[in-house]
This record gives sequence, C-alpha cells and structure tokens, in this order.
Amino acid sequence: MALEDSKFGQSFIKVAVKIGDEIHLRSLRDAFATIMPLYILAGLATLLNNTVFTWIFKGDTLVKVQYWGTMLSNATLNISSLMIATMIGYFLAKNRGFSNPLASAMVSMATLVAMMPNTVSIIADGAKKASDISGVLSYTNMGTGGMFAGVIIGLLATELFIKISGIKTLKVNLGDQVPPAVGDSFNVLIPIILVLSIFAIISAVLYETTGLNVISLITKFIQEPLRHIGTGIVGTLIIYTLANLLWLFGIHFSVIYSTILEPLLIINIVQNTAAYNAGHVIPNIINLSLVQSFALLGGSGSTLCLLIATFIVSRNKASRNVVKLSFLPGIFNINEPVIFGYPIVYNVSLIIPFILLPSISIFIAWLTTTIGLMNPCVVQVPWTTPMFLDSFLATAGDWRAPVIKLVVFILGVLFYMPFVKINDSVVAKQVEQERKTAELEA
Repeated sequence: MALEDSKFGQSFIKVAVKIGDEIHLRSLRDAFATIMPLYILAGLATLLNNTVFTWIFKGDTLVKVQYWGTMLSNATLNISSLMIATMIGYFLAKNRGFSNPLASAMVSMATLVAMMPNTVSIIADGAKKASDISGVLSYTNMGTGGMFAGVIIGLLATELFIKISGIKTLKVNLGDQVPPAVGDSFNVLIPIILVLSIFAIISAVLYETTGLNVISLITKFIQEPLRHIGTGIVGTLIIYTLANLLWLFGIHFSVIYSTILEPLLIINIVQNTAAYNAGHVIPNIINLSLVQSFALLGGSGSTLCLLIATFIVSRNKASRNVVKLSFLPGIFNINEPVIFGYPIVYNVSLIIPFILLPSISIFIAWLTTTIGLMNPCVVQVPWTTPMFLDSFLATAGDWRAPVIKLVVFILGVLFYMPFVKINDSVVAKQVEQERKTAELEA
C-alpha cells in the first residue's frame, strides 16, 4: 500500500490541509506576505548603510548618507507592528467575507495604538534617572518589539469588530442618496466606536491598576516564549521537516511552513536587522534568511542538489531531460518542474533526501553560526536570490557564508546520488512491468 493511501497518510493529509485552511493562520500568511517587500527594502537599506556606505564615505558625509537608510528603517522596521496589525485586519475580514475590509484594517491599527502606553521613559544626557514624557509613541512598541502584539490585537479587534458589525440594530443607514463611501462609513460607525472604546478601557484600567501595558505583557509572556520554542533549532527542524513531507502527497509545504513557522522567522530576521542597524548584539541565529539561504538549495527539498546528482549518476533519459529544463529556474529557487516533472510528488524513492537534506542544511548553518564560523544572518533577501549570493548578502557580506553553503551543497549532491540510482531502478522496473502488461493485453 502506498504511503499516501495508508491510514496514517490520509490522516496526515487531512490534518495538514485543515491547518492550512484555518482562517486565522491563512490571514497571517497573507498579511506577512503582503508586507514582505518592506522588510526586504529594510534589509537592503541596512546592508548599504552598514557595509557599502562605510567603504565609500567617511565622517560627516557618511552620517548624512546614512540618514537615507535611517529613514527607510523608520518607514519599515520601526512601524512593523502597525503594518502587521493593519494587514491582518484587512485579510481576516476579507477571508471571512466581510463587506468592509478596509474599515477592519483601520480599526485593527487604531486598536493597537489604543493599547500602547502614552508615556516614554528616557534618560537625558547628564541625568541620573529617567524622565517620563507623555503624548508620544515609541518605535519600540510600533516596531519589531510589538509585532506579536500587533498580530494578537489585530486578530482580536477584527473578530470583535466583525461580530458587532453583524448586529443590524447598530447599523446607521443613511439611504441610497449618499455616496457609497459615506454610507459604508456610517454603517460601521457604532461598531468602530464600541470596539475602540472597549480596548481603550482595558488599556486604561490595566495601566492605572498595575502601571503595565498590553504590548509589553504580550511581548514578555507570549511572544518571546513562543518564538524561542518555535524557532529554536529543534522546533524549526521538526516543523520544517513535516512541511517538506507534504510534497510527497502533492501538497505545497507552505500549508505548514507559511502558516506556523514563517511568521516567527520573519519576526526574528526583522529583530536582527534592527539590532544590526543599531550596532547591537544580533539576537537570533535561526531566522527567515538563514532558513531560506540554506534550506532552499534550488527550492524546497534542495532540488538543485538532485539535479546535479542526476546529471552525474542517472542513466534515465527522462530524468536527465528534467535536469535540462529545470536547472535555470532552480538557480532562482523555482523548482515546480522538478516537483511535478521528475517527479517528487508520490515518489517514495527520493523522499528521504528531499525531506532530510533541508533540515540537515539548517542544522549545519545554525551550528557554524553558533561556533563563530559564520556571521548571523541580518538582512532579509528575496527567496529568489541566486544561490551563494543569497547567503553572502544575508550575512551582510560575510565571505564565509557562501563557502559553508558550497560545502552543504556538495554534501547534498552526495546525499542524493544513491537515491537517484534507486529511482532509476524503480523507474526501469515500472517501465518493464508496463511493457509486459501491454503485451499481455495485446
């Protein structure tokens, strides 16, 4: 019995698809995917500010040129929580079929601001103790430090807003004689007032009774524990391995990866970029750039290694033709021709290296970074960046990263080679069996 037809296989598929279709996780995936270009821009600005510009400019000129990167960081990294809350509000409402997703986005962002503290403590030059300044919002809460709070508050505020908006008696109908935008605005007027008022009361009561705020509580007791478990080396390897297993059943690995692991990895790389930009210690070894740079050697399953292994040892004409068609897209981590043409889907012969090689690569990258053989990844680069260039850019120009990746790539080719031979034998036997069957039927 094939694995996909077994009781375990069918159960696994059902659970994986159910997870991928869960509306909140799907909304998170859509939200993070939408703001990803801004993080890539932030990574580019940080890379230029702290490497290229320092090679070219000096003194006051360098400071003036770096102002460009600072402004881009303010427009991207430092408002991360606001952006993610807004996008979650929009996509969750859209995925629920709510008629006014823009209003949901607005409510989500406004609710997050309502939950932020209204004072910031600073220590002025020469002062011995901190002073509280009221009427300001800090980048700490609006940026990377409050991203998970943005996620949670965005989900809660949107769900409450949609629920209240469904109460007909709370709708203000101005009739058909007003512009649609005005009518839609008044239609959700009372729900907006109620949602923001409820969250503002919670924020005020919490602050007045404990001196704390929701942002810091979520960050301390939810974000950090979950992120350290989910993006620790063990958690990352388990989730990524399970995600790659889905390809065997023809299900895109993003069903698990993009909904569970990737949002946490994005938070990690965003924090790394901010720390690198500020000259602080890099906090997270496991992050989105490390995973993408070392696990995607030609795409999911490190299939560029498979292509080279096929070119070296395979005698199957069809497989070698797949290499010719797939090599160029594979350089840019696009491997659908391999997944469905080789194929990987439903092909047990190749599933062991396909599943395990990316996890082994992540472990090697984590280990070499931990012991200081490679700088941490601090720049988010597009996942389609060609191999070797991606790891060089992700580590802000560390030449050792491409060397380590080359070692990983060679190991990957060697890992795939015996399984390519096995696949050739299996294909040959299948062809022979089909030929005999055709002769009998004739």
